[in-house]
Amino acid sequence: MVKRTKKKPTDESLLGSMFSLICEHQIGLSVNLLLLLFLSHLMFPRIRWRTQKFFHLSYYNEESGMYTSGIDDLSYVAFWIVVFTGLRASVMDYILHPLASLGGINRPRDVVRFVEQAWLIVYYSVIWPMGMYIVYNSSYWFNLREMWTNWPIAQMDGLFKWYYLVQFAFWLQQILVVNIEERRKDYAQYLAHHIITSALMFMSYGYYQMRVGTVILSCMDVVDIILSAAKMLKYLGFDGICDYIFGLFMATWVVARHGFYLSICWSLYAHTPTSLPSACYNSDTGVMLAPSEPGYEKNGGTEIWKNILQTYIDPHGPVCWNSNIEWSFMGLLLALQFITLLWFALIVKVAWKVVNGGVADDVRSDDEGDDEEEIEVEEYSDHPKSSIPSPSKAKANMVMEGVPLEEEVGVESLTFVRRNSPGVLNYKRSSAGRGGGNRSSGISIPGHGDRKELLGRIGCDKPT
Repeated sequence: MVKRTKKKPTDESLLGSMFSLICEHQIGLSVNLLLLLFLSHLMFPRIRWRTQKFFHLSYYNEESGMYTSGIDDLSYVAFWIVVFTGLRASVMDYILHPLASLGGINRPRDVVRFVEQAWLIVYYSVIWPMGMYIVYNSSYWFNLREMWTNWPIAQMDGLFKWYYLVQFAFWLQQILVVNIEERRKDYAQYLAHHIITSALMFMSYGYYQMRVGTVILSCMDVVDIILSAAKMLKYLGFDGICDYIFGLFMATWVVARHGFYLSICWSLYAHTPTSLPSACYNSDTGVMLAPSEPGYEKNGGTEIWKNILQTYIDPHGPVCWNSNIEWSFMGLLLALQFITLLWFALIVKVAWKVVNGGVADDVRSDDEGDDEEEIEVEEYSDHPKSSIPSPSKAKANMVMEGVPLEEEVGVESLTFVRRNSPGVLNYKRSSAGRGGGNRSSGISIPGHGDRKELLGRIGCDKPT
């Protein structure tokens, strides 16, 4: 049995070309954008009041030494999206890729997977302890009811604000990552997960619910550290240790992403009626405006988006809590839980495989995304059972021997495309498999991208 490989088709659309450009020049684009921002800030004093909000925390109160929130914080988030894009590509290219080579990882796909997981280890090893430090030193450490008391709390210290905005930027940048790099089997689940997470962070920051957001992030992040460690050990060939780490990962997943997470959802349902009654509040002082007052409906007592976006549109105005908003958050939280349950079902499959003597492997995405797919072609023995091979076998022999093939191509199979780039490629410069930047317009026949192969298939190329 001879195994041949062929490239999977790439996305040659305009959007695919744009994503390919971003993927191939992540460092250059990020550095140029940051240089443009810093040079503009230095050389044009009149615009510094606009540029400084990109790399400084906004809304500092000198009297209290605390920060509040507002629309300018989104500029800081945008700055960190660019930073993460360039930093991720740089660390993966110049630090983690050489480490993969030192670890004996040679297969291009495994190198890519290894550096991706190593980058997550780097990020979460910094951000998760910071989140745990914030939660541990808070009043809601193992006291979920305290997440809702004294709402709204508009002021926060610099560490808390930096942590939340940087986490928000990271998850928005993850949406970019899953789109500019090669799509895997669970692309839809990953994209939905990242969008829901980003939406929850956007809404919670604009609605003074960062306390519960920090607790949820801390529960989620610890699982990703262990998962990435297990994957890295697998790629390094430590299958025995990987199985034990996978067991630890599975236990942590159940406790954190289903146990603690669902307890937070339960707290939203059970504790808010008493700790956070439906009413309008002064966003600066937290004083409740009684629901019976005429201003309740006027202040948006039963509205959803006006209150959720209150920080961004009216930082000092009244903000209201009601059951509509409660169930809006609950719906997104349960949608996130549904995705994690789908992933947990796949994790159980891996666990069953390990119990039956197999090796822990990531069935969620690592089995998808290869640049090549294998095609098996049968070799004929010297004494075939029949002197006349079947048409499929005869065609296989002709391919193996380099004999030109004749094949009818219908007009409906011809498409005219303009090729501007190799399409959406995987992030792996080490594979050196990127095509040139030739541009051409012409006839594209599915499965026949090579001119010599095309001539051979229609019987016009002479065999060599």
